[in-house]
Amino acid sequence: MNFRKTRRGVLPTFQMTSMMDIIFLLLFFFITTSVFSQWEYEINISLPSAQSGKVPDRLPGEIIINITKDGRVSVNQQDLTLDALRTRLDRLARYFPGQPVVLRADKETRYEDLIKVVDTCRKADIWNFSMATNEEKNDATEKK
Repeated sequence: MNFRKTRRGVLPTFQMTSMMDIIFLLLFFFITTSVFSQWEYEINISLPSAQSGKVPDRLPGEIIINITKDGRVSVNQQDLTLDALRTRLDRLARYFPGQPVVLRADKETRYEDLIKVVDTCRKADIWNFSMATNEEKNDATEKK
């Protein structure tokens, strides 16, 4: 008589705990970034219009610099001086070369204030920047 129990192999199991942790971290990351991206568009700036103007898809990690009509510069709803902006852009260029920057200037902003920000970007070795505009509305678009 054989009184030994037959050993069955251990069935492989799938560890769900670590998978759920990763899913929650990704969910948290995307919720947080979507909130920050909305803040940048809530600032009261009326953009100039252009025929080729459209709202592009946001690139991951792009920095949006807002310039109000009175010349104030803000990033992430934080007002900055040009020196503070330069420090932030220097750090950005050092750690993330080629990082895209979007300049959102009010249509009533003085040209001089806009050029100061562009010059600050160039001094910080940021050359990948674009200007935000609205789509130009013509009569055919307004009738629809």
